Amino acid sequence: MIKKIFLVALIAVVAISCTQCPFTSKKSGGVKIIETVVPERPAGQKDVIGLTVDPIDTVRVGFIGLGMRGPGAVKRWTFIPKTKIVALCDLRPERVENAQKILTEAKLPKAAEYSGTPDAWKKLCERKDIDLVYIVTDWKHHVPMALYAMEQGKNVSVEVPGAMNLKDIWALINTSERTRKHCMMLENCVYDFFELTTLNMAQHNVFGEILHVEGSYIHNLEDFWDAYWNNWRMDYNKNFRADIYATHGMGPACQLLDIHRGDKMNVLVAMDTKAVGGPAYIKKKTGKEVKDFQNGDHTMTIIRTENGKTIQIQHDVMNPRPYSRMYQLTGTDGFANKYPKQGYALRPSEELKKVAPDHENLSAHGFVPEDVKDALMKKYKHPIHVELEEMAKKVGGHGGMDFIMDYRLVYCLQNGLPLDMDVYDLAEWSCLAPLGQLSIKNGNAPVKVPDFTRGAWNKVKGYRHAFVKK
Repeated sequence: MIKKIFLVALIAVVAISCTQCPFTSKKSGGVKIIETVVPERPAGQKDVIGLTVDPIDTVRVGFIGLGMRGPGAVKRWTFIPKTKIVALCDLRPERVENAQKILTEAKLPKAAEYSGTPDAWKKLCERKDIDLVYIVTDWKHHVPMALYAMEQGKNVSVEVPGAMNLKDIWALINTSERTRKHCMMLENCVYDFFELTTLNMAQHNVFGEILHVEGSYIHNLEDFWDAYWNNWRMDYNKNFRADIYATHGMGPACQLLDIHRGDKMNVLVAMDTKAVGGPAYIKKKTGKEVKDFQNGDHTMTIIRTENGKTIQIQHDVMNPRPYSRMYQLTGTDGFANKYPKQGYALRPSEELKKVAPDHENLSAHGFVPEDVKDALMKKYKHPIHVELEEMAKKVGGHGGMDFIMDYRLVYCLQNGLPLDMDVYDLAEWSCLAPLGQLSIKNGNAPVKVPDFTRGAWNKVKGYRHAFVKK
């Protein structure tokens, strides 16, 4: 009886703290697994796996948010053929004015301006001459803007993470499914050069069967906190306990494992260290003690998939460590690693000998020599990079991957193709925040990962980028 009362009390406490994550607790093999509610798909609505819209010859875009990331996006778009920057929006008029200068320097027409009021962005979404709304705001505005834009008949691209709680994640899914409009998260790291080349190698079975992947966001933000408008990013760390910025690690990892293209995430467990760096920073800046700072300095999340694969994701923005997204894979025939050293370790094979004919005693106990790595990356250079690498490095944006992300978005819209990332990717890569919080606040309990596709996760066999057939 005492145990029963304790369990009821525990569920009540967490239900109060996670009001947007209703859940139940079920046993699996003697272990209690927390399950969240998966809403039924509304009548008449169907999944958006492989969603396409009619080809858009000239993609007309409106940008919302012209602070840290927005101006760079505007500039990149001036280099993409057959696009038109129709409108610019930011709460602060001077930011819109600065973005207009980018268009002027590119010898492009001025865009319509929206600023000065908290809901000026709605007027941009309501325009009839926009095909895509590109959202580059703080995290708390992502979901209302994306929902409103889709309701106005617009395709949407939204910065990372797409949403911070399950209620919002399901709202984005349902709205995309109902309106049949794209809702893509702007995850740039899946286009980086080592990652995309390694993905191509994996798709050509160079590593055998992929069993385990790792990713992270490890980036000491001490020098950057003041750059976030109204302190919004530190506030998220202060008020939210879990991995709140998982998508840079999750994106490449999930593409390697074909998540919702033949596999799905089943269960996760999260844990964290105590919070030290965040409270210390606030005390140093303001002199105030923060005793209820939520986000641990280091957060770890482990995920197991339907096909018996595992994912490890880490988050640390507080401590003095070299920048790392980890990016690592373990396969039955090989291994790849990006941080701190890029390299491949492969079983000796006839395929390996083709690119390393002069090397003897190659083994998987160490990285292949640098010239062999270079030969492998040249042989398996992704078709996207074959086309875009030179231009991307000239235009820039995190070394070029931002430009590739934007170019691919436009390419798919122009040709009526499925986008490289869909609303279910947004959901899966963003869900570590709410689900991780449930796990941590319940003593690091396992939490079931919802099937955000509601049964469609196995319709497509293997992740692939779409191209026009020649």
